[in-house]
Amino acid sequence: MRPILIVPGYQNSGPGHWQSLWEASMGARRVEMPNWHFPRKVPWVDALDEAVGRAGEAPILVAHALGCIAVAHWARVSSREVAAALLVAPADVERSDGPQVLRGFAPIPKSRLPFPSLLVASADDPHLAPERARDLAGFWGSRLRLLPEGGHLDPESGYGPWPAGEALLQELR
Repeated sequence: MRPILIVPGYQNSGPGHWQSLWEASMGARRVEMPNWHFPRKVPWVDALDEAVGRAGEAPILVAHALGCIAVAHWARVSSREVAAALLVAPADVERSDGPQVLRGFAPIPKSRLPFPSLLVASADDPHLAPERARDLAGFWGSRLRLLPEGGHLDPESGYGPWPAGEALLQELR
């Protein structure tokens, strides 16, 4: 079975987050980003590259929020192989009303990802409008699964365990 790399977003994913629960239940490995609270694009891309290199065979990336944007930036500069990516609730780092600390990840890459990907978003995410989710999926060549509701697909939106997400991950495998 392919290794799974968990790529959290801004401020990391806490113990009740579906990413942390999957890490524990699936034996996945978390990409440890430098400085979760003051993220910088180049160090995050470098950390992701090192983690993919250590994975052995081409892993499946499971990214959330800013982690999705880090994956898109990484894909533009790395020659390492990835089997697929599950990109959940990407952060729209280009929003003028978004956190200033995330703007260093703008502009969002608009090039096709060199691996299969599934972008999952919800129509009521306060951090990503449905139209932007469609745009990102189009830029990246990702299949899009737009949920009618689900917020930011995080614990605050009721997403601790996420069995439907596990089924989506199985689709990628």
